[in-house]
Amino acid sequence: MGWYEFKLKTTSEVVEAVMGIYYDFDVSGIEVIDPKDPIFSSGYEGDWDYFDKDELVFEYNGALVKAYFETETPEVLLKSLQERVDGLKEFGFDPSPAIFEFTEVFEKDYIDEWKKYYKPTKIGKRIVIKPSWEEYITKDDEVIIEIDPGGAFGSGTHETTRMCVEFLDEYVKADSRVFDIGCGSGILGIAAAKLGARQVIAGDIDENAVVTSIDNVKRNKVEASMVVKQGDLMEVVEGKADIIVANIIADIIMMLTPGISKFMHSETIFISSGIINVKLDSVLETFKENNFEIVEVNQQGEWSAVACKLKV
Repeated sequence: MGWYEFKLKTTSEVVEAVMGIYYDFDVSGIEVIDPKDPIFSSGYEGDWDYFDKDELVFEYNGALVKAYFETETPEVLLKSLQERVDGLKEFGFDPSPAIFEFTEVFEKDYIDEWKKYYKPTKIGKRIVIKPSWEEYITKDDEVIIEIDPGGAFGSGTHETTRMCVEFLDEYVKADSRVFDIGCGSGILGIAAAKLGARQVIAGDIDENAVVTSIDNVKRNKVEASMVVKQGDLMEVVEGKADIIVANIIADIIMMLTPGISKFMHSETIFISSGIINVKLDSVLETFKENNFEIVEVNQQGEWSAVACKLKV
């Protein structure tokens, strides 16, 4: 078995979907270099000489997504990854140019490489997402969420995650019960717990994501209010939530919508993100067809997030 770095040159709009594909193949670490990502524009003050010019692919204003895998057959893995990324076109994404390449690396090399790009990021007025290895001095009433993404999705820097956190900051109350569907790194559930929710139940079908989430729950000292379960969350929870959050992709959100009402009461807020803008109208129509009232729609870059509730 060897360690390999897979580089994908693609578009900013598919970064989140590509990361989801990597998790299906038991990725051990992910690094994103994207000029549209706020963490770079704020963290490096626009000094792109910090990065290799060939990696940034300025000519098409794209992104570079690096992933690290332990495998005996990198050529086979490359073919499988390429097929899955090309298949994103069926869901309305355009991953072009979708150019893959891979090289063998040492384990320590990839760990050090992806960590150096991940810096503290402020979301909204008071929430700061901080990698576990970075120092940060808390200011005023800031809420600090310490995250080690590991091999799981959710570092807090992408628009979809940021919009979910902003919605949670708006809607979470001291007595809130929160369900986090497809929790990834656990960042959204942890945000809800840090914002004062009395109970958070998070779930993911991916074992690695569950392990990472549990580690992050302990790191943030929210074990008293948050639990992480493996499996389809809608199959491992009972009762109703005050807030349900799902940062997935548009097609999965539309699949979830018909059945999610059984976990909601009249005032429950359902927060959904991971919705590429070209799919927003379809998602909104699905909500309306299933007796949901749209409360709020936010957009950042190519992505949308929706807060809705049941009509009464």
